[in-house]
Amino acid sequence: MTEIEQLLDRVADQARNTLPWGWSSLPGPVGKESLARAEKVLGFSLPPLLAELYLRIGDGGFGPGYGLLPLLDNPPSSEPAAVPQYLANRESGRKDPEWPWPEGVLPISHWGCGMYACVDCRTPQGTVLLYEPNADEADHAWYVDAPALTEWLQTWLDGTGWYEESHDGADPAPWPDFAIRTGATRVR
Repeated sequence: MTEIEQLLDRVADQARNTLPWGWSSLPGPVGKESLARAEKVLGFSLPPLLAELYLRIGDGGFGPGYGLLPLLDNPPSSEPAAVPQYLANRESGRKDPEWPWPEGVLPISHWGCGMYACVDCRTPQGTVLLYEPNADEADHAWYVDAPALTEWLQTWLDGTGWYEESHDGADPAPWPDFAIRTGATRVR
């Protein structure tokens, strides 16, 4: 069994044992046709591990924060789905160029207060970014939560994420590629 297979097994086990408040079960996994439709709408592929989470474990509801967002469709809960949220964020960024949303950065989990964990789908390892919109400027709203989706999931499983009381005190570092990826320039 590969390390990724072991990680997926651990995530599946944790997902079954930590249902969101008020949920009796997780949504079922998405089908390959739903994944293909999502990637077509997005215009890019999901990193392989993220795709496997949706294909094997479930259509959201598990993981850090309020759990993974559903991929395409909003469930009975009020959480937005990842694909429509991405499209809305990109459109909002076009309307307000001071707050651009980077292409290929898919929101995957809501933290509350407008904050999202996002996967940079342009990186093969699926860098996980934290979007914190309560910053003064857009370039101060993006942080590297984990260099890879595997590490992000591991911190959730181990209870060592920045959002845990028991974390090591290290806060996420600013995302250095924000200006490059958005073409944003700071005006002083």
